[in-house]
Amino acid sequence: MPGSGSRAIESSTTRKQTRASPRCDMMTRPLKSASELARYSIPEVARYVRVPSSTLRSWVLGRKYPSSTGTRSFRPIIRIADPKTKLLSFQNLVEVHVLAALRGQHKVDLGGIRKATRYVEKHLGIERLLLSPELQTDAGQLFVERYGDLINVSQSGQLAIKAVFEGHLRRVEWEKADVVAFFPFLQSYYGIDDRSIVIKPDVSFGKPALSAKGISTAVITDRFDAGESIPDLAEDYSASADEIQAAILYERAA
Repeated sequence: MPGSGSRAIESSTTRKQTRASPRCDMMTRPLKSASELARYSIPEVARYVRVPSSTLRSWVLGRKYPSSTGTRSFRPIIRIADPKTKLLSFQNLVEVHVLAALRGQHKVDLGGIRKATRYVEKHLGIERLLLSPELQTDAGQLFVERYGDLINVSQSGQLAIKAVFEGHLRRVEWEKADVVAFFPFLQSYYGIDDRSIVIKPDVSFGKPALSAKGISTAVITDRFDAGESIPDLAEDYSASADEIQAAILYERAA
């Protein structure tokens, strides 16, 4: 029949297009940036940011707690990159670091954090407050004041929270609206402003590295533990002895 061949060709073409459509969808779907990729485990982020794994787990997965009416649940305060695998992104890592600032003076009140965050986001039209560069300006001031009011902190207590909060923000770098670098603390206290170590999503697979060289701190420490000296490592990597020592101390303390 004269039309059968054309119908067969049309049917075959339609089947091919149908089979190809998922691939086309994948090609047109926007790719995630390096900072959005799910790559860090909860223990890993806890080590980098220096918060207990159990605390971080409650921040990103939520937790249950007993009450007079039975067991209740706290919803997560941070939306992680991949809830199924429980992996966090670089953006999540920075959000955890910002949230960790509030641990310096008081036990974090998740309910207070959530209310203060929503208030500032709504009031100033910010989508993800803990990731926003506007935390360095009015948004940060408003957030600290609102949080302090919610947990009934004195004026001196709010001043202390603000100082620690600003110290944490200085460890983060933004380019326009995107977070691009995080400089972890090298000591357990927050008075040191050493930026020898950096975590960037597109350097050393997002792992801690020397800021000036991009060399993994873990690799340096492994070589040192294997018997190589600090002067030899410094010469090999064209780095200063202080940079090599900072990498080793960071890995041992983290």
